Amino acid sequence: MASLHENDPLTEKFIGFAIEVDRQLGPGLLESAYEECLCFELKQAEIAFRRQVPLPVSYKSVRLDCGYRLDLVIEGRLIVELKTVERLLPIHEAQLLTYMKLSGIRTGLLLNFNTAVLKDGIRRLML
Repeated sequence: MASLHENDPLTEKFIGFAIEVDRQLGPGLLESAYEECLCFELKQAEIAFRRQVPLPVSYKSVRLDCGYRLDLVIEGRLIVELKTVERLLPIHEAQLLTYMKLSGIRTGLLLNFNTAVLKDGIRRLML
């Protein structure tokens, strides 16, 4: 696992959308409100995405539906996990890393909209 330091145009563009949503709404809303606004931004920019994507778990070669869902998958190569928590914890990063491993998608963004400044609530991860 490494943080994503190199410039990735897709993650940079998405972070720009997230900052715009944060500017417009501010903290204190449910994750679903931020998700809806981010989807609006993605549609306006004509960027392909899926939301609430089921993530089955493979166990001993059997696919099991355990109820996991990816908040957003953008262009099939970026997972976005949205949070509205007091602060991001190591378990949140572990969750995203596990989602990345299970899905085969190597890049992920963890966004916590419950911060005074959104950039303090952004984690970029890469497998």
